[in-house]
Amino acid sequence: MKNILTVLSLIMIISCKKEDAKAIKKKQSEDPAINNNTSLITRDDSIKTIDDIKKEYASINSMLISKKLDSTQFSYNCDEREGEVTLYYKDKKLAAVKDFYAEHSHFSSSTLYFIKNEQVFFIFNDETVWNFDDSGTPEKPETKDDIKEKRIYILDHKPVQCFEKNYSVSSKGNNKNPQTISNKETKCDIAELMKKYQLIVKNKDRKGGINCL
Repeated sequence: MKNILTVLSLIMIISCKKEDAKAIKKKQSEDPAINNNTSLITRDDSIKTIDDIKKEYASINSMLISKKLDSTQFSYNCDEREGEVTLYYKDKKLAAVKDFYAEHSHFSSSTLYFIKNEQVFFIFNDETVWNFDDSGTPEKPETKDDIKEKRIYILDHKPVQCFEKNYSVSSKGNNKNPQTISNKETKCDIAELMKKYQLIVKNKDRKGGINCL
């Protein structure tokens, strides 16, 4: 009789352990943090290389072109400089900032900041100076835009590669395609651009217009 009770006790213990194991396995299969062998793994989506910058830039730029990002705006007017800032958001996180301003002296500037995890990783800047072309007449004036484009790759808050392209666009047409003009690598200097960016972020929740950034 003693032997029978001992055997029954062992069967009950083994059965309980099997049920506990099944319960734990079921809980693991239902937990999204554990399922598919992703337990306690944090996805690393930070930008570490030039290739990472190019991929993330292409993704955000595509959404800008297709107007898939939410946006807010504010304007500023300071010392004959009239500007407008547009902030673009992806999933409520800042993804890009466009700063455009024009001066009365035939000058305008447009800067696009691309952002990931609250860090600027790429800047595209173009500056335009326009003048009347000598080939025009008082009755039919012609203009010429001299354009300078800058492309700046940034890792860990530091510029790692910078390129520049210069070309002109005439109102009379017959212009060279800017895409066929090569970029030239130049010395990096982002101090002023980043100073402006910090001022923009500081004022990003402003509504309407402000005086100076």
